[in-house]
Amino acid sequence: MKRHILSLLTILVLTPLHAQKFADHFCDSTLRLDYIFAGDTSAQHIFVDELSMTPRWYGRRERLSQLPLKGNGQLTVTDTETGDTLYRHSFSTLFQEWLATDEAKHTARSFENVFLMPYPRHAVDVQVELRDYHDRLTASRRHRVTPGDILIRKTAEHTPYTTLLQAADTNRCIHIAYVAEGYTADQMTQFIDDCREAVESMFQHEPFTSTKDRFNIVAVLSPSKDTDVSQPGKNSWRNTALRSHFDTFYTERYLTTLRLKRLHDVLSGIPYEHIIILANTSHYGGGGIYNSYNLSYTRGKHFRPVVVHEFGHSFGGLGDEYPYGNDDPMYFADTEPWEPNLTTHPAQPKWQPLIDEGKAGLIEGGGYLTKGVWRAQENCRMRTNEYPEFCPVCQQALRRLIDFYTK
Repeated sequence: MKRHILSLLTILVLTPLHAQKFADHFCDSTLRLDYIFAGDTSAQHIFVDELSMTPRWYGRRERLSQLPLKGNGQLTVTDTETGDTLYRHSFSTLFQEWLATDEAKHTARSFENVFLMPYPRHAVDVQVELRDYHDRLTASRRHRVTPGDILIRKTAEHTPYTTLLQAADTNRCIHIAYVAEGYTADQMTQFIDDCREAVESMFQHEPFTSTKDRFNIVAVLSPSKDTDVSQPGKNSWRNTALRSHFDTFYTERYLTTLRLKRLHDVLSGIPYEHIIILANTSHYGGGGIYNSYNLSYTRGKHFRPVVVHEFGHSFGGLGDEYPYGNDDPMYFADTEPWEPNLTTHPAQPKWQPLIDEGKAGLIEGGGYLTKGVWRAQENCRMRTNEYPEFCPVCQQALRRLIDFYTK
């Protein structure tokens, strides 16, 4: 029983025991924090880029100093005067993925990153930390934010959008924004249709089906000059709203955007916290980064499962459950993955209660590795496009997240 209790505690990373009251420390506005993460395998750095303010806060108002998942990086906001932890946020980044590539061994690069937090009523200190795949601290930056700073840009304009689904309580829900990529102004009707298809697919999966009234979803009409998206491997470059492209890290079907500042500019003033970008392309692929965004192709037979799979990454922090071989550098025997559906410790799996109930098992192969990483079920939405649902472990993890944000 003790082992079961400890495994459950790893799902929720707690900080101070006393609850923070939102209105005591924050306004109903959003502070956008822009950073540059830069470096190579020998050294990584975090630089503050720009701060801006937009009306309304669309994130959580409870459990502000808690983390539901650890992620590969964390942002911690503390009261400058008292040192109390007021807000925490976890994330992963393309920068950290890139550090595992051969290019990072000999070339330094920079990556944009954007985080949102509720706007503080008084001075706060913000600390950003990055960790490697062994959970070792690799970079850290601490800086002060004074709410009256005249150089914090104030913005109120927003891109046109339409509401696809309204939550029962818009102050206690999960806000999702679909963003158009590779759709021209004349193709916005098709974009809305694709959004509706993606929404329909998502809510055919538990636990989303039974919690549908806790989601607020909008579609952002961000037109591109060109249709489709860039495919560098085919020497095809398109002028699109977010400059997304395939061949990320030279992987043909890995579709991402590096223009995170542009992405959040498009979303300025819109009710959002989680982002789903739909790419108007028939080339198969996508990508999902925890608490950053997910990007999916739309013009193919696997659109519906892919967009849900990528949301499993970007919202749920779920890891890929398929194996490629034995040389991927993301998972190691000495470090338990923070992703709730993968384990490198089969003797003490984090989903042991579900094993005891006969709902899950232990199958070797996952996280791109054939050996050394275990998943809970032969098939799952995080493994196979043709499989119709999330496995019990993924469903449990997603439900815990939904409850964390909305209860």
